[in-house]
Amino acid sequence: MSRRPMPCSVHEIWQLFLFEKLTPQQLGRLCAEGRVELFEPGLVYTEGQPARCFYVLLEGTVVLSRRVGGDDIEVNRTSRPGVYAGAMQAYLGDRTPQVYNNTLRITEPTRLFVLPAHTFAGVIQEWFPMAVHLLEGLFFGVKNTQQAIGQRERLLALGSLSAGLTHELNNPAAAAARATATLRERLANTRHKLAVVTEGPFTREALAELIRLQEQAAERTDTTPSLSPLQAADWEDALTKWLEDHDIEQSWQMAPTFVQAGLDNEWLDRVATMVDKQTLPAAIRWLHSAVETELLMDEITDSTARISHLVDAAKQYSQLDRAPFRMTDVHELLDSTLLMLTGKIGSRIRVVKQYDKSLPRVPAYPAELNQVWTNLIDNAVAAMNSTGRDGTLTVRTARANDQLLVEIQDTGTGIDAEIRDRIFDPFFTTKPVGEGTGLGLDITWRIVANKHHGSLHVESSPGDTRFQVLLPITVAQPDPTQEPA
Repeated sequence: MSRRPMPCSVHEIWQLFLFEKLTPQQLGRLCAEGRVELFEPGLVYTEGQPARCFYVLLEGTVVLSRRVGGDDIEVNRTSRPGVYAGAMQAYLGDRTPQVYNNTLRITEPTRLFVLPAHTFAGVIQEWFPMAVHLLEGLFFGVKNTQQAIGQRERLLALGSLSAGLTHELNNPAAAAARATATLRERLANTRHKLAVVTEGPFTREALAELIRLQEQAAERTDTTPSLSPLQAADWEDALTKWLEDHDIEQSWQMAPTFVQAGLDNEWLDRVATMVDKQTLPAAIRWLHSAVETELLMDEITDSTARISHLVDAAKQYSQLDRAPFRMTDVHELLDSTLLMLTGKIGSRIRVVKQYDKSLPRVPAYPAELNQVWTNLIDNAVAAMNSTGRDGTLTVRTARANDQLLVEIQDTGTGIDAEIRDRIFDPFFTTKPVGEGTGLGLDITWRIVANKHHGSLHVESSPGDTRFQVLLPITVAQPDPTQEPA
């Protein structure tokens, strides 16, 4: 942009609130080492560039903006002489990245007092040594506190997820162990009953037909129709009556097994036609043991498959052995996070998924997006639990122009309008002391905005709170300069 040097007046800069307490010697040094320039409308510097100068407004209008996602958001527009911007942290030296934290634009011919960053750092350290120590302590103290509490929050979240995963793994593991023990017992009984059957007066043809029926029964266990409790009860009653009519002992124990395998009275009639009345009970008990064995093996298969599914979800959630930045299916990340949080969500909260499966994969850091979903879902669950009532968690995806939308909606208490603008501030929390660190949403915002160049919005009213994450569908390159949140 066009700029023109102009004379520096000690009297003019002394009138600014920023320099009004300086001595004449100090003011003279500023004018000698700094300069006054007239800027034409345009861009002075851009956010992220190396911070080389400290700027003070003398006359005109300046506009400050921040980059949020793909948009420049105006944060301040002023014509007040003395306002400043630029290399404001130069006195910290190389201990922090010296870059511009915003973008400065000029909207009309404007005069600025310009001080090189190294000069600004020198005069601050020389003239105000105590203030420099206090500011350093404040800056690095807050930064270290934020890192320590952020690390603790991640550890607490990891502990919570580990407890939930352990609970989820325990159920299918216990079911598999229980089914295995029962199966061992049933196999021993089956061998005994087989001996009883072979010693009975069965013809070769009848025995072959019983074996064929046994194989058919095993096959039918995989195609059993889903029954309502009332339908299952009626079916059990019919089978129990048939077994009692044919003098089969313990009919009330056999009937549920036959129903679970999808076997009806017609199937039992076929068995009755192949053997006489005296050997029918032994044949039925042998077939019952075979069917029960098949059902137990199915239970073991389902339990181990559930364990495998949980382990796969844990790997998906943690993104082990995967590239940190890659094309990612957001739905896979959401599903793995919901599965990992099943124990925390509990039975009182209904989960509704409204996915747009036509959405493409997006360039992202999957492990960090999982942290975003974890923080948002965890807050939603806490908000619904605080009501003491059942709730609904809705996870929706959709396309919003050239961005992908992920919306987390809950039916909790809502966020008061008075604090809505503060929820993304570091250390701000509405949870009781000891339960919240105030960094969850701050970390979430930094992951979305800084790492993924997206945006995060919230809309809230009692019973309807929606956090909306917008991610760009395409991006030229990942930003390796941003630290993981």
